[in-house]
Amino acid sequence: DVVEHGGGEPGCQASDEEAGGPGGRGTETSRTMKSMTFSPSRAPTQARAGGTDPAKKLWVPKRRGQANPKLHASPASAAEGAQKLILPEGLYCETIYKTQRRPTSTVWVGNVPIGSEHPIARQTMTTTDTKNVDATVEQVMKCADAGADLVRVTVQGGREAEACMHIREKLFKYGYDTPLVADIHFNPKVALMVCDAFEKIRVNPGNFADGIKKFDDLTYESREQYDAEVEQMEEIFTPLVEKCKKLGRALRIGTNHGSLSARILSYYGDTPDGMVESAFEFARVCRKHDYHNFLFSMKASNPLVMVKAYRLLAAEMYKLDWNYPLHLGVTEAGEGEDGRMKSSIGIGTLLMDGLGDTIRVSLTEDPELEMEPCSRLALLGTEATDMGIGVSPFVESHRNFESFEKRKGVLPEPVDEASPYDVSKALHRDGSVFSVVSLKDLENPDILYRDLGCKFVLGLPFKDIATSDSVIMPELPDASDAQAMLALKRLQEGEVCVFSPLSELRRNPIKGGVALVTSEEFASSAGDAASLLPEGITDFALQVTGEEAEETLALVKAAATKPVCLILKTNEGSSRVHVSRRFFETIANLGLDSPVIHYLVLNGSHKDDIIITGGAECGALLVDGLGDGVVIEGSEFGTEFLRLTSFGMLQGCRMRSTKTDYVSCPSCGRTLFDLQEVTNAIQEKTGHLPGVTIAIMGCIVNGPGEMADADFGYVGTVPGKIDLYVEKDVVRKGVKMDEAVDELIDLIKEYGRWVDPEPAEESV
Repeated sequence: DVVEHGGGEPGCQASDEEAGGPGGRGTETSRTMKSMTFSPSRAPTQARAGGTDPAKKLWVPKRRGQANPKLHASPASAAEGAQKLILPEGLYCETIYKTQRRPTSTVWVGNVPIGSEHPIARQTMTTTDTKNVDATVEQVMKCADAGADLVRVTVQGGREAEACMHIREKLFKYGYDTPLVADIHFNPKVALMVCDAFEKIRVNPGNFADGIKKFDDLTYESREQYDAEVEQMEEIFTPLVEKCKKLGRALRIGTNHGSLSARILSYYGDTPDGMVESAFEFARVCRKHDYHNFLFSMKASNPLVMVKAYRLLAAEMYKLDWNYPLHLGVTEAGEGEDGRMKSSIGIGTLLMDGLGDTIRVSLTEDPELEMEPCSRLALLGTEATDMGIGVSPFVESHRNFESFEKRKGVLPEPVDEASPYDVSKALHRDGSVFSVVSLKDLENPDILYRDLGCKFVLGLPFKDIATSDSVIMPELPDASDAQAMLALKRLQEGEVCVFSPLSELRRNPIKGGVALVTSEEFASSAGDAASLLPEGITDFALQVTGEEAEETLALVKAAATKPVCLILKTNEGSSRVHVSRRFFETIANLGLDSPVIHYLVLNGSHKDDIIITGGAECGALLVDGLGDGVVIEGSEFGTEFLRLTSFGMLQGCRMRSTKTDYVSCPSCGRTLFDLQEVTNAIQEKTGHLPGVTIAIMGCIVNGPGEMADADFGYVGTVPGKIDLYVEKDVVRKGVKMDEAVDELIDLIKEYGRWVDPEPAEESV
């Protein structure tokens, strides 16, 4: 009865004839990507029969989806209301030591198959008024040409549903058979109408049958009262299930963290557990009617919540022996580099786990611009699974995917806090950022100080809120180079610590320098690093690859002089995620509590290469609390960009806040104002408020819910009018748009969260 390994086999797949054939756009033209091939004509795989599989020691239900009674006990108390999720220990993906795609059934959306036997499908969503048929058709074609395999369209009411018929017809006329997805909120009748036109329907379990989001605390006097609401939901949802089954349409049961029903909130609160149960209520209805052409999504604007929700969902499906595909996305991620970073952390983490069959990168930008980062993430996940990147098997007992707990490295104690050279200033308690600095950078010190994020006081550089905590200098200047030494000294006096290889500090032992000692050098000294240091140097950091023998790391634990931190720089060609997971497991077993800084060497021709690869590979570790900081080295990009990317990664992983955080929706046909223009205007005036989160929502579909994670909210309600929120509560209604940004600032001031931006001072 104990699940030691899990994952359902792929379910039965539709034949080419049933699916309308594999040809046309979306199968060959728009789905061409490096390392991506698929065969829609694979033979069907038979569903697993009942009984026990002795080879895998699996408990196998007699019918798919039947719960193991020892894991699924119905609550005895009527007050508990809903079924409590009880998770199997540690099981949410195929393996934790390499990237192996979770086996799923195939869901057919028109001519596009979604599932583990096929390439990761890429999606986006139109931002046009759906009633404007020509504009919507043009945008769909633009998205398809940019690589979209599916395009979602918002469908609010009957007029939009009627327009969808014309949109579909025109696209066919122009030779575009890219499947279309209807985005439905609040309106079951509209879902039934548009089912005649589009290949897939997305329903939000939080508002499909329960209406607009409310935060009422509901109390149920009996289990019957709770179940009556579930039965009402089933009655409303069943006609759509039956119609989708009859017409061969697909469904996405798309839960949003910000729009859970009042019923779910009353029992689970705004939690990942509630997100999973919300989706499962709808999935049980589908299964009851023997309809299986559906998949799940668990979106949230917070990447940590999003990752946890998908992992909980996958774990529960393993337990039930369900194998439905997953649609991944971080909702309301925002725009620009921050939006790409949040999406890379959330989506990339799950792809490294082997989870995810279709993805959307939600940005507050034109929809076709989402396709480049989306394609990069899809390729990253595909190559990881195709190559089977990973390490040899190991047992993991410390990382807990069910919680948000973080491993806390113990920072060095201050020796002389008044001294700018004190090594305690090298690291930050909420997460550290290091920058790599070259000798050439010292030739223009003022530019270097700005790139490192320093502020100027009386013309001299000092640490600011987003200044690099420390720098790594692979090569030090000669002691005789007065100009370079002065530039370095001023940086140190501004409380920026300097790390350099042991060999360099032996050549030029600069005051306050921290020696980078390799694990080989450390082992050769039998753990006595102090004996390696030149006169005048008292501190060292240990540079490791993550593949050291346990005996070497045990020397660190036993050493009289402890390293300031461990610099984890994995070997080229190794899997950063899996090598690092094993390394953290090893040092946890040893009781080693030194801070760990991830050292990434990233190269590429585009900034997105750095953001997406870094966000996916390092973010996958930081969201699990594995790491205390980051340094990014990239020869193609400047120090400022790499520093800001590092800080963006820490903020996206909810570690260190150095600027205002924005939750802004990507816009759709429901949006009541120009989101990009308004977002830019708000960012321009409020971007200097670290620790403050502002939500910018085009409509009320997810606005109130997603703003539960924000301090202040700016939400379109009717054309030309804005409602302003403080957390979940509307505090100013019907504000004129041309006054709303200033009113938002007044609101921030009223609640004591405003600070005036500091005037910039020039260097001397």
